[in-house]
Amino acid sequence: MAVRPEGMKVGIIANPNKPGAVRAYGRLVGALGQRGIESQVDRETAALVGGEGLPGPELAQASDLVVVLGGDGTMLHAVATLGGTETPMAGVNIGTLGFLTSCTDDELEEFAEALKNGSFHVSKRTMLAATVVRSDGRTKEYLALNEAVLARGQTGRLVSMKATVDGDLLNRYRADGLIVATPTGSTAYSLSAGGPLISPAADVFVITPICPHTLSQRSLVIDDTTEIELAPDGLEEGALLFTVDGRDCDEIGALDRVKIRKDARSLNLVRLEGRSFYGALRQKLNWRGG
Repeated sequence: MAVRPEGMKVGIIANPNKPGAVRAYGRLVGALGQRGIESQVDRETAALVGGEGLPGPELAQASDLVVVLGGDGTMLHAVATLGGTETPMAGVNIGTLGFLTSCTDDELEEFAEALKNGSFHVSKRTMLAATVVRSDGRTKEYLALNEAVLARGQTGRLVSMKATVDGDLLNRYRADGLIVATPTGSTAYSLSAGGPLISPAADVFVITPICPHTLSQRSLVIDDTTEIELAPDGLEEGALLFTVDGRDCDEIGALDRVKIRKDARSLNLVRLEGRSFYGALRQKLNWRGG
């Protein structure tokens, strides 16, 4: 996706709970303004910095690019706030560089110059569409960049779940939960549960059990053209909990199920020249390399 450097209009979303967000906002607006790039904000950021703001989806529609000030968690929140837009998004981490962010708040001048010169590229990231299907046929839709998770609720015990792939039974699990992650999400919850690292360009999903009862229940990488269904397996004591990207918690009853598939939309993630997923891996995981 091409982004026009000349006449660019940039939307800005800042995390109000992040120390330094207001200062970073002021520096970013100044750096953009010096280069003739106009900026605007969403309503939540406007309440933080003053002025008028737009609702998330309108901000995305009215912007050539959206900059998110915070970290990876703020980026995930922004994906939901913007309504699954395909407007390119760039993250500025207030602190150390994250897996989703383009740069840190110490590099705002360099970042603004890259936008002016068009010296960046856009990485297309797979997104998940999840549908909760109730026993009475009612449905509710969710969108996720990292993962969808079905896990134990109030009980401290292992729970029983089953997973099917394109209608074919994959496995019955006794575990704390099940994660279905995108390649982008492979560096998040799935990784902490023992799942593999996956290149963002791979056309796959990974299904990772959380603390399974038996060691034979391992992560599985599958084609992302498939539809995955997760459901309780038997009558558990109390509902299970379903979340996407660590938010939108929903209770899943014994006769409910969750269908997960690749969404038609992608996240267009801005990367500066010379920055890569592999460089972020080296930094975040302390791998050896330049």
